[in-house]
Amino acid sequence: MQFHPQPRPGTATPWNFPAPGRDRLPNGLTVLRCHRPGQQVVAVEVNLAAPLEAEPAGLEGVATIMARAFSEGTDKLSAEDFTAELERCGATLDAHADHPGVRLSLEVPASRLTKALGLLADALRAPAFPDNEVERLVRNRLDEIPHELANPARRAAMALSAALFPADSRMSRPRQGTEKTVERIDAASVRAFYEAHVRPATATAVIVGDLTGVDLDQALADTLGAWTGSPAEPRPVPPVSADDTGRVVIVDRPGAVQTQLLIGRVGADRHDRVWPAQVLGTYCLGGTLTSRLDRVLREEKGYTYGVRSFGQVLRSAPDGTGVALLAISGSVDTPNTGPALADLWTVLRTLAAEGLTDAERDVAVQNLVGVAPLKYETAAAVAGTLADQVEQHLPDDFQGRLYERLAETGTVEATAAVVNAFPADRLVTVLVGDAAEIAEPVRALGIGEVTVVSA
Repeated sequence: MQFHPQPRPGTATPWNFPAPGRDRLPNGLTVLRCHRPGQQVVAVEVNLAAPLEAEPAGLEGVATIMARAFSEGTDKLSAEDFTAELERCGATLDAHADHPGVRLSLEVPASRLTKALGLLADALRAPAFPDNEVERLVRNRLDEIPHELANPARRAAMALSAALFPADSRMSRPRQGTEKTVERIDAASVRAFYEAHVRPATATAVIVGDLTGVDLDQALADTLGAWTGSPAEPRPVPPVSADDTGRVVIVDRPGAVQTQLLIGRVGADRHDRVWPAQVLGTYCLGGTLTSRLDRVLREEKGYTYGVRSFGQVLRSAPDGTGVALLAISGSVDTPNTGPALADLWTVLRTLAAEGLTDAERDVAVQNLVGVAPLKYETAAAVAGTLADQVEQHLPDDFQGRLYERLAETGTVEATAAVVNAFPADRLVTVLVGDAAEIAEPVRALGIGEVTVVSA
């Protein structure tokens, strides 16, 4: 029998995160453009400086309703006609609100980019915000809230925010509002929020795709460049305070067969020089199926289908200050809630005592850096990352330099970062489950005072 020689890997093709061009239109709109040959579906992201903390007291959720209402008609088109025109372009338009601001996301074939930009510009320039459509969006949002409260993961996230941040902080309350605040929203309040915070001078548009044959300068001048508004300075970003005193909050779900866990605190955001090491160390702790948490809780003990650790930027500021949520999430069966938490804390304490191994570090670098070319194959992925960087006041080359820094980060540095990110005695633990079954085993662990709240 003749065996063919085993194929050998070829030389890796050099790859760098796409570098955008940046300019400013006469109306003050900042534009980042990135030509990506072969990407025939162009992605456009528009950042609006309308953060959640700018929502009027008692109207939390108005930013979300405004974001959803952008596609509900303009001064030229009804809601139905606007949707029909988007469909004729083969385009999709989505929008959402988060702590840093409102984001609109457009995807369209390159051949119809100019037409779609015109629709997007009309939505931003002169949204109709019709009373009946806003009322419908409010009703839809009110219908969503009970489902979110019934979702253990969403309920855990709400409880963690309420525990970490002061009651007067917008970050302590649900991002899309509560039933009490959403039901107060009407078309007048949406229009007022729009008038106060949406203008080209404080907005940024990111355009990524194959721009061959597209006169983008003219297309922008005819569409987003025709959007006018008063000049305004960006809103100051208030400081964020949080209390990460080690403690446990149990959201009682009598009869629950599983316990949803979310363990977290706040830490350094992407401006801090520790961020690359923090990313690497957090990945080693719980970024994939072969990470430490899964090896113990899933493979060895069989408590869970998976536990993940992650860092998520909440809000950044131009001066480099900001915070990220550092968290561990997963679910375990109710009888093993106490043992699972005990083993999780053992993993954290062992990590602090013994550190990461070189093998763990090497695998993490390979997984994080090696997959980057695949991660950014689409124009939407590139545009989303560039828009995130704008939102977080980061330089346009941040992502590319991040991969370089990840590859240079050593095992000792990654260990120090993850141990500082997840100190065993400074974590707020939220458990959504049957308090009658899990409260006493959790108290016995000594990981902090236990408080039980109703679901």
